[in-house]
Amino acid sequence: MNANRKLPPANLPTLTFAWLTLVALTLLSLGIGQWFHGAPWLPLLVAAIVWVKGRLVVQRFIEAPQTHPFIDRTLHGFIAFTPLALLLTAFFGTQFAHWATL
Repeated sequence: MNANRKLPPANLPTLTFAWLTLVALTLLSLGIGQWFHGAPWLPLLVAAIVWVKGRLVVQRFIEAPQTHPFIDRTLHGFIAFTPLALLLTAFFGTQFAHWATL
């Protein structure tokens, strides 16, 4: 890590707001899954919620912007890959499973 870079302190109100947002998104996703079970657009919404939650965790709790650029890019790549894998599984489950088998 660069010694010249000034790190912002992790303050309690920001972390509390991030945590409450994660809890709200979790409860929202449970409700949406229950109410709109089987809707064709539901996997898109679930993937978007997973992306927002992952991004929030990386930004606020892991503090990726203060890490080495390689770690930052790796975390953002993982955050992008996870919703993409959910969408591939939801829309192309059989083909994707056949392609992904060893």
